Amino acid sequence: MASKEENNKKKWKQDFPYHKQNSDLVNRREFAKMLTFVSGGLTFGTGLVAAKANLFPKKKVVGEHLICAKSEVPIGGTRSFTLKDSDIPYILVHLENGTFRAYEQKCTHLSCSVYYEPGTGHIICPCHKGVFDANDGAVLAGPPPRKLPKLSVIERDGSIYIAAEEEKSTI
Repeated sequence: MASKEENNKKKWKQDFPYHKQNSDLVNRREFAKMLTFVSGGLTFGTGLVAAKANLFPKKKVVGEHLICAKSEVPIGGTRSFTLKDSDIPYILVHLENGTFRAYEQKCTHLSCSVYYEPGTGHIICPCHKGVFDANDGAVLAGPPPRKLPKLSVIERDGSIYIAAEEEKSTI
């Protein structure tokens, strides 16, 4: 009669079949090669992103650009726009106090699209819970490392124009 140990061994082999010939399909050397290849690919991709950011900086806003009629954006409302010859998205916000603000619509953390939450005075990044002040673009919460890039808003003849934000000199 078969011992209890042998019966348990047979049952184990039925529940967890193991084929020795399949165990050699991926050995440590093959696994290490695959890890090296993936790591190299990620390093190369990161290098491309860094090179693009440094070698091809985004175009600066030059001159004034007509965005819309003032009446087209209700109080608490927004309007997304891009400028001619640019693929950078911007957002025009009509704050509850009646003023207009314009910012890049990309979070400074990982470039997720941001939106204005009416009534709060906050611009929100839904990806990682970043919060910006709608009055000046300053970071209020979350991981963003710097404030939103801002554009100057010009109200003239019932229309909204934007221009590059004038840099303040610190003397």
